Amino acid sequence: MVIETIIGLVAATLTTISFLPQVIKTWKEKSAKGISQFMYILFCSGVLLWLVYGLVIFDLPVIVANAVTLILASTVLYFRIVYH
Repeated sequence: MVIETIIGLVAATLTTISFLPQVIKTWKEKSAKGISQFMYILFCSGVLLWLVYGLVIFDLPVIVANAVTLILASTVLYFRIVYH
C-alpha cells in the first residue's frame, strides 16, 4: 500500500469516527435538540456525492470514508427527524 493511500485512510478514519459521539449521544438521550436538520441534509447530500465520486475514480479511502460517514450522518439525521 502506498503512503498516499495510508494517509488517506487514516484521515478518513479520523474524520469519519468524529460523528460517532454525536450518534451515541443522540441515541442515548433520545433527543436531537440543537441539531440542524438542514445542515445534516446538506451534509449527507455532499457526502453522497463524494461517495459517488470515489466510486467513479475507484479511490478506496474516498469510498470507505464517505460510505461510513454517510451511514453515521444519516443516522443523526434520522434521529433528528424522529425525535423532533
